[in-house]
Amino acid sequence: MDNESNLSAKQVAQLKKFGKRFGIIIAILLFLLIVGSVAFSWITDYIWMDNLDFGGVFTTILGSKVLLGVAGFILFAVVTYFTFFWIIRSYVTHFDSHQLPPIILKRKIMNAIMFVVSIVAGLIGSSVVQGIGWEPALKLLNHASFGQADPYFNMDISFYMFVLPFLEFIVYLLLGLSIFFLIVQIGSYSVFNMYRMSRSAQWHMGITLGIIGLLLACNHLLAPYDTLLTNQVNLFQQSVVHGLSYTDNLINIPKSYILAAVAIIGTIWVIVALRKGKIKAMLTPVVAYVGLVIVGQLASVGVQQFLVQPNEFSQEAEYLEHNLNFTQAAYELEDINETEHSGEGTLDEGLVEDNELTINNVRINDSRPLLDVYNQLQTFRTYYQFNDVDIDRYEIDGEYEQVFVGARELSTVDLPEQAQTWVNQNLRYTHGYGVTMSHVNELTAQGQPQYILKDLPPEGDMDVTRPQIYYGEENYPNVTVNSEVDEFDYPSGDENVSSRYEADSGITLNGIKRALFALKEGSFRMFVSDQITDESQFLETRNIMDRVNRIAPFFEYDSDPYIFVRDDGSLAWMMDAYLTAEGYPYSESYQNNDNYIRNSVKVTVDAYTGEVEFYVANTDDPLVQTYQNMFPELFTEEIPADVQAHFRFPERLFNIQASMYGTYHMTDLEMFYNREDAWEFPTEKYFNEDIEMEPYYVTMKLPEYDEEEFILMMPYTPKNRQNMLAWIGVRNDGEHYGEKFVYRFPRQENVYGPQQIENRINQDSTISQQLNLWSQGGSEVIRGNLLAIPVEDTVMYVEPIYIESSNETSLPEVKQVVLAYEDHIVMEASFDESLEQMLNLVDPERQQDEEQSPEETEEPGEQEQPISESDETLQEFSDLFNSYQDALSEGNWNEAAEIMTEIESQLNEEEE
Repeated sequence: MDNESNLSAKQVAQLKKFGKRFGIIIAILLFLLIVGSVAFSWITDYIWMDNLDFGGVFTTILGSKVLLGVAGFILFAVVTYFTFFWIIRSYVTHFDSHQLPPIILKRKIMNAIMFVVSIVAGLIGSSVVQGIGWEPALKLLNHASFGQADPYFNMDISFYMFVLPFLEFIVYLLLGLSIFFLIVQIGSYSVFNMYRMSRSAQWHMGITLGIIGLLLACNHLLAPYDTLLTNQVNLFQQSVVHGLSYTDNLINIPKSYILAAVAIIGTIWVIVALRKGKIKAMLTPVVAYVGLVIVGQLASVGVQQFLVQPNEFSQEAEYLEHNLNFTQAAYELEDINETEHSGEGTLDEGLVEDNELTINNVRINDSRPLLDVYNQLQTFRTYYQFNDVDIDRYEIDGEYEQVFVGARELSTVDLPEQAQTWVNQNLRYTHGYGVTMSHVNELTAQGQPQYILKDLPPEGDMDVTRPQIYYGEENYPNVTVNSEVDEFDYPSGDENVSSRYEADSGITLNGIKRALFALKEGSFRMFVSDQITDESQFLETRNIMDRVNRIAPFFEYDSDPYIFVRDDGSLAWMMDAYLTAEGYPYSESYQNNDNYIRNSVKVTVDAYTGEVEFYVANTDDPLVQTYQNMFPELFTEEIPADVQAHFRFPERLFNIQASMYGTYHMTDLEMFYNREDAWEFPTEKYFNEDIEMEPYYVTMKLPEYDEEEFILMMPYTPKNRQNMLAWIGVRNDGEHYGEKFVYRFPRQENVYGPQQIENRINQDSTISQQLNLWSQGGSEVIRGNLLAIPVEDTVMYVEPIYIESSNETSLPEVKQVVLAYEDHIVMEASFDESLEQMLNLVDPERQQDEEQSPEETEEPGEQEQPISESDETLQEFSDLFNSYQDALSEGNWNEAAEIMTEIESQLNEEEE
């Protein structure tokens, strides 16, 4: 029995030894797996970034993350280990060994547990600190000055943008960590009231409370600066002022300094009381502190309610002025040139001739229905796709012209099922092909756009030398080019044309790179395929939005990239990068807490090579200067002329600025306070729904200039009214890029607003009757964007009317164009016809001159002028439609069906 017992003990010992070794091996393997996966990700990301010449950006970000990660790991791990070590030591010294759980007395086990817990806490801390803190830290170290100080603390704006956020991050991080461990200590030392009897426990909690008190004091000392960044004066009330207000100055700022002092005094009080074992006395400073917080809130409420609100303007006037001036500066509204628009211009032939280029660029098509047309008529294969149609401008045959343009991209998910092979998806079908471009105002007889560039390969009025699109808006998979497989280029009749990738911008799959990226792709075939050679290149992250976000994740990118043709015939994508912040003093926020925005960076992505350029479009922006200091190799200041020629002021930024200007154009403080002259965006009917009007691009000649230019504009209407009282625009061309201006209309004259025009279209008996007739004839009537077109001192409104059959494969066609000017509204088959009709209405003598010629002049009274053929046709349709409605109302369904058949028959004859 003894031998068996000894043998069993040996086996147990061996099992324990094996288990310990196995555990160590598993831990080492797990550690190596984690470190290896992180290192693998860093290596492949660096190779990709360095291949694009942005390796320095990657190392700068990684270096800051590593340093902060190490600091966070050490902080969290050391504090965790120290806290649990002190707690265990307090238990061991306070209790007898037989009173404690046996595991606490096993030092090696407890050290191992504390070590593991500390490592886990360190990893969490590392993730938090480096994840949140790397960008504020880099901004703090590299920030540029704004050269402007706030009027209260006299601190440069850069303090609020770069210094204050980092200080608050540190204070909140340490305060949160301290409070968490205080809770742990309270829970641990509550056992048998240790906090009353154990000196060690009292010292531990005292030190933690001291740290919390100091951090609370720091938080209160920073709080006065935050009053310049919000309009919240207490938990319950907001001020009319964005930024420092009367209540902040009188109550909140002094309250913060008092609470900071109380936090420090109360901390000392609590530590002393704890050391003396006077637990109840510890509550005194806590109650006093909480009481002062409540009193401070009540005082703030009282001042706001009884001193400020009864005489708000007088109390807040000084602060309102700061709010007005700093908000204008934050959104670049301070230098907008306002001009009185006389509104006395007259539409006539002379005006049309003097503004011929403006008239010729009036947009008749809309991008949404045009996208359907492009996708049905210009894709040619199911795997091609137009994702968007954008507006741009070009010099075409010597004429400055506004155009629509869309990229024909490849969607491999739409390949036929039998073609969904690894070779096809990774080696052969690698790119889209070409762009389609059309005039904004020229239509075919069928209501379809007139093309400038179309078909495969692209043909038209300009040369596209590199039509292949390897990078675009589609969710492109990663592919390998220059393999043994020729790449599909475009279909040509019954055959397919192939090509080879001629650039060297991809990652060359030689040596270890092939193994690395095959592993990253999870593709064993990529590693062993004999169709991939050392000359093959791997194209990764081909969606342009993902691509720029991967390079520079600290920018916010516009959701509407657009493709353009460079002078050498290559294709490139243009993207707008926004630089935003939430720390501009006295500035009202446009969303969440963001109250500063600039479009200081333009990004281009070559559609063929994938090369990315970050161009500095506004060198005066301190925020972009800060990023230049952080990442000097990221930016390019020299902007090629053929790139700058296609800069567009982004609609989103203009929308934000125009919205802000609707309030912040009022420079009279009392008027600004009362919002007496607040401007709003008008509404329009689009796709048969009333929506808020969006900014739109027009080509026009400003009254004080001689040449047409590309303008982004938006009309304004008064609050809760629909007449147009002004319009705001921004210039897009050359050295004038970004210059904003406003034209005001006379207050004593009524200028119809967009919604008023829409209502008048609905109320026009002739137009509404025709629209109803078409909609009853099995077709859908689609009302396009209503555009207000300023021409010198006049304003015209243009709205295209689309007709779309209920057939699923039907195309929306522009069948009519509505033109409105002053009290006149006409609708004809084309813009030119509508304009001609409008000129005749404005000047009846002109119509008579055109209708009469020497040969056709008749003696007065010889005969009456006959009704025109078009009027007879319209009258006939009207009679039929009335009969149709009568039959429906009387329940004569068969008769109604026969009348509708006749109407459709005559409509078809008219179209033919």
